[in-house]
Amino acid sequence: MTTAPRPRTTTRDPEDLTRRLTAWLDTRLPGARAVNATVPASNGMSSETLLFDIDGPGRVRSCALRLAADPAAYTIFPRYDMARQYRTMRLVADRTDLPVPGTLWLEEDPHFLGAPFFVMERAAGRVPPDVMPYTYEGNWLYAATDEERERLEADSVSVLARLHDQVPVTEAEFLGAEGSGTELHRHVESQRRYYAWVVDGLPPSPVIERGFARLTELWPADPGETVLNWGDARIGNIVYDDAFRPAAVLDWEMAALGPRELDLGWMIYLHRFFQDLTESGGQRGLPDFLRRDRIEGRYARLTGHTPRDMEFHTLYAALRQAIVMLRVAYRQVHFGEVPVPDDADALILHRETLEAMIAGRYW
Repeated sequence: MTTAPRPRTTTRDPEDLTRRLTAWLDTRLPGARAVNATVPASNGMSSETLLFDIDGPGRVRSCALRLAADPAAYTIFPRYDMARQYRTMRLVADRTDLPVPGTLWLEEDPHFLGAPFFVMERAAGRVPPDVMPYTYEGNWLYAATDEERERLEADSVSVLARLHDQVPVTEAEFLGAEGSGTELHRHVESQRRYYAWVVDGLPPSPVIERGFARLTELWPADPGETVLNWGDARIGNIVYDDAFRPAAVLDWEMAALGPRELDLGWMIYLHRFFQDLTESGGQRGLPDFLRRDRIEGRYARLTGHTPRDMEFHTLYAALRQAIVMLRVAYRQVHFGEVPVPDDADALILHRETLEAMIAGRYW
């Protein structure tokens, strides 16, 4: 299987960023320096990450910087609210027993690094890779035993269960989407606005538009209880220790209010996205890992809530992923990494999956 080059994620110079970070650190910890700075190979397609150590008064501290996306890099999302992420992480750390990295500083003034950012403690451990996906041979999770993967799966579903059960939704109202109606209505309408932004002046995607129409037909009669959703609920956003236990839950920029199934649908589908991609390349992947029935069953046992309307929520997850992929592809076009296609749907890697879900023949 051949793959396209990994899209660029920034136009920033890491060395210049480190120098400017050291100057900023001196305003918080006089005499401190940023050292051993690296950009992780898995640096995100949205907010950027810089790993570094603080060398200065007191002990050396390992940290991670989350920086709003580079506006010159054809951003994936129209807005990056670093204060919102920072506030969410502090809320989850205060109200749950989840391993959320300790937040150190929030800087909303873009003067220092060119965009708002926050600094958090860095957790030691391993993250299931996205490139090449953990479903491919040759990485630590693929090489693990069935028992180890079972432990990782169970604890990862437990992250969702504990988050949904432990955070008082009244303290997370700042995460509500704009608009009227239920939180689910507002969430879907925000995705419609995002899609309109992605295709503004560019070819639209017929399959995405059919997906929105199908959501209307599958709309839940009762969306259910509103809870705080992690948003980007997938194992690629968890750092695991050597015992395959979660050591840190990362990436809260997509946190939102809505039914529990928003997170469940995302966790189920994002694994299927990688598994389908792996099978299309002729490999076996991990067909017994993170299966839909196992995730739903584990969640029900942990919370007493039986997941419902999952045809809707897995389709919605695949649809949201398609919109992000379309934006990523249009950014590759923007930077001359791929040619302009005749068919916008050809830019969506899981087009066939999305069409099968719309037709009700995927599961």
